[in-house]
Amino acid sequence: MKNNSTRDIVYMAVYAALFIALDFITNTFNLLPMPQGGHLGLGTIALILSSYHLGWKKGAIVCLASNFLMYITGSMNFYGSIISLFFDYIIAYTAYGFSSCFPNIKFFYSGIIITSLIRLACSTFSGIAAFGSPFMASLSYNASYIIPTMIVDAIVVPLLYERLKPVFKK
Repeated sequence: MKNNSTRDIVYMAVYAALFIALDFITNTFNLLPMPQGGHLGLGTIALILSSYHLGWKKGAIVCLASNFLMYITGSMNFYGSIISLFFDYIIAYTAYGFSSCFPNIKFFYSGIIITSLIRLACSTFSGIAAFGSPFMASLSYNASYIIPTMIVDAIVVPLLYERLKPVFKK
């Protein structure tokens, strides 16, 4: 199969659309909302699945495209700060595209944990640099919704991916 087959491009579009649908659901039902932005994110499930299914390169492209889609749909809150835009969104969400670079041990997908911690580090830095928050305040604020998102991802993604593996091979 070619590197950029039509099938892969369609899969990439489906993952981006699934991300937006899950992000819309999360925003509609306001799951674990934080006062200054951030919430439990179900959209990351689609981003991580795209990495495991299509590989890190195409997964990263899906993640970058999802940033653009978040901006268009209005679910991106970067308060006009370029630091916030890059660290809270572009770098943090694109990290999920690299999930497949880390080894899986049965149903423990280390890529989910590592990329979620990268997102946490990026958002913590953004809180410090863009908003002047103290380190522990920024870390605890961001951890309060990124860690629950990581837990949901660590439960849901392995279950979905294992069920979908036979479909992916066709």
